This record gives sequence, structure tokens and C-alpha cells, in this order.
Amino acid sequence: MTTTDQRVAIVTGAARGIGAATAVRLAQEGRAVAVLDLDEAACKDTVEKITAAGGTALAVGCDVSDPEQVEAAVTRIAAELGAPTILVNNAGVIRDNLLFKMTETDWDLVMGVHLKGAFLMARAVQKYMVDAGFGRVVNLSSSSALGNRGQVNYSAAKAGLQGFTKTLALELGKFGVTANSVAPGFIATEMTAQTAARIGMEFEDFKKAAADGIPVKRVGYPEDIANAIAFFTGEDAGFVSGQVMYVAGGPLN
Repeated sequence: MTTTDQRVAIVTGAARGIGAATAVRLAQEGRAVAVLDLDEAACKDTVEKITAAGGTALAVGCDVSDPEQVEAAVTRIAAELGAPTILVNNAGVIRDNLLFKMTETDWDLVMGVHLKGAFLMARAVQKYMVDAGFGRVVNLSSSSALGNRGQVNYSAAKAGLQGFTKTLALELGKFGVTANSVAPGFIATEMTAQTAARIGMEFEDFKKAAADGIPVKRVGYPEDIANAIAFFTGEDAGFVSGQVMYVAGGPLN
């Protein structure tokens, strides 16, 4: 077994969408993967897909915004799979609204899952990375970090994750730990389907309208993001840190 085969990865929000695609891709790269989501039962399909292909996966239920649940989850993963040295902070929610309609509850929820969740997970996992002299952290940002009408909470959280990423890179680099961020553009997921519903469009029409404005003339899919994450978490990416990669089918102004 190679060093790569022995790496243990945690992917949050991995029951579906980008998280599920990432968990499957990292398993294909030889990682043992902790498939983490709010509802442990919802992780079943992702885990079964990995194990059916001969990989190793563990379903873990956890609210990433709850420090006690995070510590318990990471401790369990270390005990059952091994010390985690790859962390993909993908868990996310949307509560879209214009500023004057947005409630404090919707602001706090989005900040709690995206920003506090990434902080708690990274804090819990970093000690394993430092001890191993190897670590890879990938935080999921978004093209919405550049500003997006109706998403003041989500945009602020995703922009915050970019600063969080760069600071982790500065603090942890001397321990062999890199931190990078992937910022998807339009990706066809349940979350973007919710956005279409919010503005009263059929999802297929919403995707077509989005594709018309993308240089490569198609929307993205979860596997497109998983490919970028696989690069950042790889053994050969040790000299790439503190970066934000926009995976959006073209340049963003």
C-alpha cells in the first residue's frame, strides 16, 4: 500500500451534489473517505457507491456548526479510519433574499454552516495534519463571493472563506499543510435548482440561460469541481497553497 492509499479524507456535505462527487473521486484516488453530512442516513448512497467500487468509506452524521458534534465526529473518524489528513469543507446551505427582507436567522444559519463550520472542522483536524507532517485543506467558495443579488449572506460567507483559506496557508504551511479554495461558478445541483425555484424559473430554462453566458457554453457539474479538489488534495500539490481557483467555464470579471 502506498502513502497515497493510506490517506484519510473528510468531505463535509457529502450526501449529494459536489460533496458526493468529491467523496467518490477521492476514493478513486485511493483515499479512505469519511462521508459527513447533517443526516448520517443520507450518506448511505455515497458510501455504497464508494464501497461497491472497492473503496473504503464511513458515513458520519454531524452538524458542522456545533463544536461538540465536530469533535465527536473527527474523533470517531480517527478511530475507525485513521488520522484524517485531507479535509474538504463543502457543507453549505442557502437562505437567499434581498437585504431588506433577510432575517437575522437566515444570516446566522448561512454564516454558521459555511464559516463557523469550516473553522470548527479545520481546528479539529489540523492536529492530525501537523502530527503527520502532511495536510490538505480545501474550502469551497463560490463565484458568488464576487457579489450576487439576493445572496448577501452567502456571498459574504463565501468571500470570508477565501480569507480563511489564505490565513490557514500562512499558519500551517511550515507543517506540510496546504490550504486552497475552489470557487465554483454555475453548477447543476439541488442548490441551484432551489435558486431557480426562488426566482420562478424552470430549472432547465435556468441552466440554459446560465450556459448562454458561460464561455464554454455549458453549465458545470459536480464532477468538474471534484476534479479540481482532487488536484489540490494530491501528493504533488505541495507547492500550491493559499490559492483560489474559480471553476466557472471561463474568466469572471
